[in-house]
Amino acid sequence: MKHLMQLTAGASLAVLAALAPATAAEIRIGSFVSATGPASFLGEPEEKTLKHYVEEINKAGGINGDTIKLVIYDDGGDANKARTFATRLVEEDKVVAVVGGSTTGTTMAAVPVFEDAQVPFISLAGAVVIVEPVKKFTFKTPHTDRMACEKIFDDMKKRGLTKIGMISGTDGFGKSMRDECVKVNARFGVEILAEETYGPRDSDMTAQLTNLKGKAGMQALINPGFGQGPAIVTRNAKQLGLNVPLYQSHGVASKSFIELAGAAAEGVRLPAAALLVADKLPDSDPQKKIALDYKTTYEKVTGQPVSTFGGHAYDGLQILVGAIKRAKSADPKKIRDEIEATKGFIGTAGIFNMTATDHMGLGLDAFRMLEIKNGDWTLADAK
Repeated sequence: MKHLMQLTAGASLAVLAALAPATAAEIRIGSFVSATGPASFLGEPEEKTLKHYVEEINKAGGINGDTIKLVIYDDGGDANKARTFATRLVEEDKVVAVVGGSTTGTTMAAVPVFEDAQVPFISLAGAVVIVEPVKKFTFKTPHTDRMACEKIFDDMKKRGLTKIGMISGTDGFGKSMRDECVKVNARFGVEILAEETYGPRDSDMTAQLTNLKGKAGMQALINPGFGQGPAIVTRNAKQLGLNVPLYQSHGVASKSFIELAGAAAEGVRLPAAALLVADKLPDSDPQKKIALDYKTTYEKVTGQPVSTFGGHAYDGLQILVGAIKRAKSADPKKIRDEIEATKGFIGTAGIFNMTATDHMGLGLDAFRMLEIKNGDWTLADAK
């Protein structure tokens, strides 16, 4: 009798187990960002964006019913730490994909790790070298530095500005954008009359700007760089009375640049994502709703102004989630294939159409030329 009761109880448990819903699997997604350190203005909004939207996706049922486990590290802007964390994400955390890499330096340090491990990686950094030449498992969401040069030179051409000076940061992004500008300026009929550089720790660029001011015929100035350097350049240029149009890069596309540069930022132009002017876009613009929704959500959750950098993290995460859904698998190789097959995805940076030869998928029209007026972003006029 006792044996019969045990058999009956065992059968009952088996039936209950069969009737119970299957336990959801866990999809491990990795990230490393520069949440602290000199590039924290990039990494902090990226980290906050990733954490919030992973939580929201999980609340809504996850990916095909599976829960996302976000494993995220702060590299502090240090390339060596970034490589260490990339290795940890692959070997210890066993992630199926990664969205991260706030800077070009930290991204490029990690790329070989993910390529060797065949783990898809969506970078949040700007330099074109990240995706050119194409690397099988590496993608990115921000516009490239080459695109920034092209957008700026196109705007200059429309304004009749053909003779320029350039002052560039020696950081990875600043140097890369400078090199890209030198490659394409002649195509737009723009002549670079003189160049200067500054280091990431420099706190005054008066000497370099004085040299540029003395260059006869200079009609405009470009500053490839990110971080505090461009704000210092902007203030110093104003103090010297360097009264030519100043162009910055999309590496300063956050409210913190305007705050650091102060009144000197008035009139500065830069190419940036539609996100910064979401409320000023026409209702017919396909990006308006996406950009406004992200802006509203981010500012409500964090209490901070939106920046394009958090937007890049949003785009990267959503592209990855879409790829996993379509793959119906957590196999990194299948996910990679679906990321590359992304078509018509409307993000904060533009409309993404990736291919086997384009692992970013944005056209030059994804950039908007902005001008700072009265301490805020506005769409720039042609002249």
